[in-house]
Amino acid sequence: MASSDAAHTIPGLLERQADLHADRPLLRVGRQERTVAETRQAAAQRAGGLAAAGIESGDRVVVISENRLEVLELWLGCAWLGAIFVPVNPALKGAQLEHVLADADPKLLVREGEIGGLPPGEPVPPYDARPDDAAAILYTSGTTGPSKGVVCPQEQWYWWARLTGDVLGIGPDDVLYTNLPLFHTNALNTFCQALLWGATYALGQRFSASRFWGRCAEAGGTVTYLLGPMVSILLRQPPSPADRAHRLRIALAPATGAELHEPFRERFGVELIDGWGSTETNIVLSNTPQDNRPGTLGRVLEPFEARVVDEDDSDVPDGTPGELVVRSREPYAFATGYFGREEATSEAWRGGWFHTGDRAVRDPDGSFRFVDRIKDVIRRRGENISAFEVEQTLQAHPDVAAAAVVAVPSELGEDEVMACVVPRE
Repeated sequence: MASSDAAHTIPGLLERQADLHADRPLLRVGRQERTVAETRQAAAQRAGGLAAAGIESGDRVVVISENRLEVLELWLGCAWLGAIFVPVNPALKGAQLEHVLADADPKLLVREGEIGGLPPGEPVPPYDARPDDAAAILYTSGTTGPSKGVVCPQEQWYWWARLTGDVLGIGPDDVLYTNLPLFHTNALNTFCQALLWGATYALGQRFSASRFWGRCAEAGGTVTYLLGPMVSILLRQPPSPADRAHRLRIALAPATGAELHEPFRERFGVELIDGWGSTETNIVLSNTPQDNRPGTLGRVLEPFEARVVDEDDSDVPDGTPGELVVRSREPYAFATGYFGREEATSEAWRGGWFHTGDRAVRDPDGSFRFVDRIKDVIRRRGENISAFEVEQTLQAHPDVAAAAVVAVPSELGEDEVMACVVPRE
C-alpha cells in the first residue's frame, strides 16, 4: 500500500500479518476456521462482491444480524474497499430502527436471512486507506435524544488492539473468546487484537450463563470479555465441574464490583481486569494484572489524558466527583465524531476534550473510580438505553397519554428499566 500509515489501518494490518504469518489460525466461528491468509482472501473477495453490487469507497453498508462469520467478512470487505460498515442491533424495531436506517442512509442493506447468500466476488486490490478514513459507524444510545452514529476511523481499531493487547498480555498462543455482539465495538476490536498480536479470535453465540464455560472450553479460549452483569450472572449459577474445565486465564470485565473479583478468581480461576472505554474513545483507563485495584477503573494509558472537571470544565481536587473528560495525543485513536451531527460533535468534544457524561473521582494515586452517569441514560446488562427513545415508543401507543422512563436498581447490578405510564381516557 502507498500510505506510510498503512500498518494502522485494517487492510494494512491484514496485508502485513498475512505476509508474515499466512498459515497462522486467525478466525474460529463454530466449526468454521480461517487462517490469516484465508481471512485476507475473504476480505478481498467480499470487497469484490460489494464492488460488483455498486458499492464504492465512502458508501455505507448496513448489516442487521446476529454473530456470524459472514458479518466479520463483510466488515473486513468494507474496510478493504473503503466502504463504511454499519452494524445494527437486530433487536431494534419500529421507530428506533427507522431512525437508524434513515440516519445512516445506506447504499446497501443486508439482513441476516440474506447474509449467507451473498456471493463473494472476484478479489480486488485493497483501497489505499488513510488512518482517518471511516471504517465503521456504530450506533450508541442517546441520552436526551435519538441514537447517534459514532464514526470510527481506521486507526482507532489499531489502538484498541494495541492497548488492550498490552493490558491483557495477549500473545500468539492465546485464543480470544467473545460472545459479545458484533454491533458493538468490543467484539469487533477483539478481532483486531487477535490480528495484531498473532492470536486466534473465537466468536461465540449470544451469552448463555449455563453454557458459557462449556463454550469457552470448546473454543479453547484463554482470554475473554465480560460485562459486569455477566460476572454476577455466572457467579449465581450452581457449582459445576465446568467451572474449572477450561483454559481461560483472564477477562476484561468493565463495570464489575470490587466484591466480585476474588470470588470469581477463586471459583473459576480467572482474573478480572476492570477499565474504561467507550465507542467514541478507546481503552483510556485500565487496571493491569501487575497493578490490579478492584473497584477502580485503573490509571490512564498512553497516549491518552484524563481529567475530572466541574460544570465550567475546571479541574476538581482529587477525591471530588466531577465529569470525566478525556483526550488523545494520537489524532485518530478516538472516533472522529457523530455522523451528520456537527453540533452534537462540537458539544461532546468541546475544548478538545471528549466529555464522557460519566461522573468519576480521581484518587491521589492516579487511579479513577466510576460514580454514576450524569445524563439521563439507563445502563442495563451492558447496554446503554435511552430513556428518551423508550418514552417516545410508549407515547406513540394510542392508549398512552404520557410516559416517563427511569432507572431502578437491578439485582444483577447496573439498572433495570421502569416505565411510568398514564393511560389515555
